[in-house]
Amino acid sequence: MKLKSTAVLAALACVATLSTPLAQAQSQGISKTEITLGSIQDLSGPIAGFGKQVRLGMILRVDELNEQGGINGRKIKLIVEDSAYDPKKAVLAAQKLVNQDKIFAMVGHIGTAQNLAAMPVQFEKNVINFFPVTAAREMYEPFHKLKYSFAATYYDQMKVAVPKLVKEKNAKKVCSMYQDDEFGLEVQRGADDGLKSIGMTMVEKTSFKRGATDFSSQVAKLKASECDLVVLGTIIRETIGGIGTARKLGYNPTFLGSSASYTDLIHKLGGKAMDGLYATMTVQNPYLDEASQPIRFWANKYKTKFNEDPTVFSVYGYTLVDAFIRASQKAGSNLTTESFIKAMDTMVIPPDIFGSAEAKFGPQKRLGNNQSRLSLLQDARWKVVSDYITE
Repeated sequence: MKLKSTAVLAALACVATLSTPLAQAQSQGISKTEITLGSIQDLSGPIAGFGKQVRLGMILRVDELNEQGGINGRKIKLIVEDSAYDPKKAVLAAQKLVNQDKIFAMVGHIGTAQNLAAMPVQFEKNVINFFPVTAAREMYEPFHKLKYSFAATYYDQMKVAVPKLVKEKNAKKVCSMYQDDEFGLEVQRGADDGLKSIGMTMVEKTSFKRGATDFSSQVAKLKASECDLVVLGTIIRETIGGIGTARKLGYNPTFLGSSASYTDLIHKLGGKAMDGLYATMTVQNPYLDEASQPIRFWANKYKTKFNEDPTVFSVYGYTLVDAFIRASQKAGSNLTTESFIKAMDTMVIPPDIFGSAEAKFGPQKRLGNNQSRLSLLQDARWKVVSDYITE
């Protein structure tokens, strides 16, 4: 009996000894030669322009890395799926990437509702959600060990930018026009709280449904309220449609958008009428003739590879993969989900050539930084007009 018990204990001890390293080695998406990453982009829906640019930016950085031999001998395999900006399709894409492709991490998934729909699928299989391309607070709140976010939130952007612009423009009446969903509401909440901090309130608020193309009634309401500063919770066509309608009505307040409207597509599609639009932003749009030589070199490298000009969303894709690479290198040759998290617990990402602020992470800190700055659209070009704004 004693002999049998001893044998059982020995077997259990052997299992216990093996279990920890085996568990560590079993993070999916990691082999001796490869790290498999997944991403979900809008490649065919309303913000396909953004999604395609993020994808190309990611590919550029992945190709650079793989040409240099990878991370500790492992090359990155990047698999990108299309959600068409539909949360239901995002779930299906996540299920494929997580359960069939066995990705190690989801990187740069675009869209707030899409990320919220996909995250449960990922977290069930211990798959990290790394640097989603959305500035929603839900990307790092409530705390979850598998959430990592890089983007200053829409709320924080507006909370500091609105008071700053009110003072600079000596604005007397502030109004808003926002998309009636979680994105637009976050812009609205930030603007409300920013105004509250300087003893002001919104004079008028008007909203529209996602996908709207006619903004005449909303703009008429804003004009009737005689607002001289209008906060926009809009993305591409809504920004262009709202401002274009205002110009036709002879209504010319100061317009302020979030980082969602900081894109070259605004002036490419909207033309001269878009001049004068302010937007919050972090990294700057990379023009081919940029005065900064490093940005100019990078932009031309991108155009040579893809035969199109890069945009700020190309930069997002490039820099978020670069951040993943930094963390994976820090995690060492035994890359697992847990070793990656441990590396991120003390991760500091320095400012880059595109002007991003330093990002710091910790055991309970899953947002790198919450700072943003202002850019102004003039003569079909975004020009940075402020440093990072502090409250």
